[in-house]
Amino acid sequence: MRTEPHRNPVNPLTAVRNLGILAHVDAGKTTVTERILYVTGTTHKRGEVHDGRTVTDFDSQERDRGITIFAAAVSCGWDGHRINLIDTPGHVDFSDEVARSLRVLDGAIAVFDAVAGVEPQSESVWRQADRYGVPRIAFVNKLDRAGADLDAAVESIRQRLHPAPLVVQLPIGAEDGFGGVVDLLRMRALVWSDGRDSVEERPVPAALVDEARRRRRVLEEAVAELHPGALEEFCAESVVSARTLEGALRDLTRTGDGVVVLCGSAYRNRGIEPLLDAVVAYLPSPLDVPDVRGVREGEEEERAADPAAPFAALAFKVNATATGRLTYLRVYSGTIRKGEAVTVWDAGAPRTERIGRILRVQADRHDRLDLAVAGDIVAVVGLKTARAGATVCAPGAPLVLEPPTTAEPVVSVAVEARARMDTDRLVSALTRLVEEDPSLVVRTDPETAQTLLSGMGELHLEVAVEKIRRAHGLDVRVGRPRVAYRETVVRGVTGHVHRHVKQDGGAGQFAHVVLDVEPLPDSSGTAGDSATGFEFRSVVVGGRVPQEYVRSVEAGCRDALGEGPVGGHPVTGLRVVLTDGATHSKDSSEMAFRTAGRQALREALRACAMVLLEPVVEVTVTVPEDSVGGVLGDLAARRGRVTDSTTRGGTGTGAGAGTAVITATVPLAELFGYATRLRSRTQGRGVFTTRPTGYAPAPASVSTAASASGMAPDGTPAR
Repeated sequence: MRTEPHRNPVNPLTAVRNLGILAHVDAGKTTVTERILYVTGTTHKRGEVHDGRTVTDFDSQERDRGITIFAAAVSCGWDGHRINLIDTPGHVDFSDEVARSLRVLDGAIAVFDAVAGVEPQSESVWRQADRYGVPRIAFVNKLDRAGADLDAAVESIRQRLHPAPLVVQLPIGAEDGFGGVVDLLRMRALVWSDGRDSVEERPVPAALVDEARRRRRVLEEAVAELHPGALEEFCAESVVSARTLEGALRDLTRTGDGVVVLCGSAYRNRGIEPLLDAVVAYLPSPLDVPDVRGVREGEEEERAADPAAPFAALAFKVNATATGRLTYLRVYSGTIRKGEAVTVWDAGAPRTERIGRILRVQADRHDRLDLAVAGDIVAVVGLKTARAGATVCAPGAPLVLEPPTTAEPVVSVAVEARARMDTDRLVSALTRLVEEDPSLVVRTDPETAQTLLSGMGELHLEVAVEKIRRAHGLDVRVGRPRVAYRETVVRGVTGHVHRHVKQDGGAGQFAHVVLDVEPLPDSSGTAGDSATGFEFRSVVVGGRVPQEYVRSVEAGCRDALGEGPVGGHPVTGLRVVLTDGATHSKDSSEMAFRTAGRQALREALRACAMVLLEPVVEVTVTVPEDSVGGVLGDLAARRGRVTDSTTRGGTGTGAGAGTAVITATVPLAELFGYATRLRSRTQGRGVFTTRPTGYAPAPASVSTAASASGMAPDGTPAR
């Protein structure tokens, strides 16, 4: 479709694009992916989400629910380039799946709904991409819908995501009349006619010439403000050429200083060809991104994307099926070849492994490859223990790459097999689940001996349990979901003395410590960072407690944080100060001081004023205007606090027309079963999304009930 086709580059890696599709649920990610496959000739029939006939949503649960649950990889070709594409989930419960994909991608397409603009999960995945430094272009989808507004969507990108949106297209027609776009770089119209799949290039319609010129000028000025080369040409010539604009947009995209914005309607197959052109023109190849960094024998080392370099790859996804294990790799350096007995080093195990086959993944189909080189995203068969996040490398040149971060689970359910004879099969199924999804955690409660499955949300756990039922044919009983509560200090103690003395023959144990315990500033609000909500300091003088024993006291205090005095939940948001202590010339040891630190803090916490913290989420509810009263009342009954409410005007019954969007902060424990309640209150027309915001103090009624009954607020025995 391009007027000036790209020539095949000398280095084949410059013709590779590894990118993902990111968006809020129901913004059209999967439909965009399906249209890309169709336009590139990879598929010969349009897949539709509502018909359950998409390539990437091949899992039975995805087709039943109509949403993407698991990241799916596909590959296609466009304009002499190979595009490795990952369609990621849009629901917040599966954000870890998005993070694992972003860790290995070089670029991304962020899809936005032209009616809703930036939605909560759009913002979350955008921040995830920021964290991994992934360049993005934006595609404003669904311009054919009632209420679609490109300018409003772009403004929401500017206000909520804070990049400089650089709009390179002007829509031709609106809502049902949307039929094409004006390419502002080359000042041409691209039109898609009904009944035709291909794009037709035409002159800019006379009615849009002035508006197109105005927007082209706005684009030139915006680019000149951000790019020195464009600014120089703008000052000298008063205009910026298409070639200079394209080069500047490529630079701004790859540095993150700007985001190119395109538009279209994926469902009606309009806007996909220029989107693919933008992928090729603006998003980086494996050679354009910084060399990957890893650690080798304690020293940081960089590896270039060079097929001749030592092999190094990151495993980012595992499918553990009954017929074998499929491990998805992003190859950062080196080459692996078919037919060779490829021995690699699993740096996470650590142990050697052998790769049998190399596969190009097309969702649930696989094509065998002769080799995989630096820059490739492939699947391999043969790795037995490599988990998602593990580095696989050449044994003679070991390297440990940074794994993707895994969020802490916030919801748990108790699971057990209904038939006792199926217990071992359930254990095997849970083990396989955790291999595939590191954000799931399985543990045994020491008090109740229950098997607990923890995850990122109610839907996340529901999908996991249903997968056990369908894939393994197990009849599983599920208990009420548990919430990951925390405890924190609101009023501390000073000068708490603990003396640990033990003498039972042989060497004794002696440790004397004095602790102050106090809340960390702002720790009782919604910060909720349980990973860093602890601070330890020592102000002991005169060497009364040697430094090696101080470290042992800190380790003992950290041991004590696992179970708080209110309900046995982890403790966060406190500062412990070691103010004094004493040692014994023979009986003091690191073990003795670690034990003293642990016991001293446990005693001190029982003397402190403690409060229970509960996880809270931001809930965005979209409902018809006539249902607002009932929805607000239900949120209030769930201890929700409304923070924003807006109305999208319009008529008719289409989404976005005559609807209200309510944003509220609600305790996670109060949201169990909310989907069913919302559907019943709105006759199935209401939808909601959630985004974790941290922890907040639980009300006195929750803590009092827990203390009086001896039960934790989730209904389990308090420790």
